Amino acid sequence: MKLMYKERLQKLNPRQAIEQSRDYFSKKDYGEKIKKYGGLIGAKSVYYSLLLYYAFQSPSTPKKAKLTIAGALGYLILPVDLIPDFLPMIGFADDSAVILYAIYQVISHIDDEVRLKARERMEQLFGEKMDVKAYEDKLN
Repeated sequence: MKLMYKERLQKLNPRQAIEQSRDYFSKKDYGEKIKKYGGLIGAKSVYYSLLLYYAFQSPSTPKKAKLTIAGALGYLILPVDLIPDFLPMIGFADDSAVILYAIYQVISHIDDEVRLKARERMEQLFGEKMDVKAYEDKLN
């Protein structure tokens, strides 16, 4: 069964997933999903999704980048996934792949203000000072 999901993940086309999911993004649904599944998704994926979220809100982010972000976050909150989210360990692998793809597509629009907001939200969600330096280093 695990092999079947690995095969599905290999067939995942993040660009296509993003384009098909743009209409599903809402701030409310995103916030609820992060609160509910933040621990399962993993701190790194939550941080990257928060970077996308705050870049989406930034007036300096161009519309094209916002469409990519909306699609990635829409895919994250979609109830129907390539790999169902309720599966332990691998359920969020496709979501993480789409988030990571989107990050690299819009990285130039993630400024210090966006990073600060994401760090502050991480602290609120996880209740402690989060060291996101390792996640940041991977983006540079």
